[in-house]
Amino acid sequence: MYAVIKTGGKQYKVAEGQRLRVEKLPVEPGAQVEFDEVMLVADGETITVGTPHVAGSKVTAVVTAQGRNKKVEIIKFRRRKQYMKRMGHRQAYTELQVTAIEPNRSAPADVQVN
Repeated sequence: MYAVIKTGGKQYKVAEGQRLRVEKLPVEPGAQVEFDEVMLVADGETITVGTPHVAGSKVTAVVTAQGRNKKVEIIKFRRRKQYMKRMGHRQAYTELQVTAIEPNRSAPADVQVN
């Protein structure tokens, strides 16, 4: 079983037990997070696609760590003009481990593909 969730302006394909890094979330390590913006749920042969979200479905994950990625170096340089400017950026992330994917079996699906 897998699902496609939306968080931080991006979409992620997740499966149970998977670890992934998403844009920083304001939660402490060890906390449980629920994502209700589920865009697609695939359970064996049945694929449910939301319009835009699958109603009643959710993905549960546990926060394992908060951190920052490797530094991205930015260099602005003009030759022969005595100009060079160096900058850097480290993007913050939240590392998650997906614990459960819960499709809504009681409600009729938006679009089902068999």
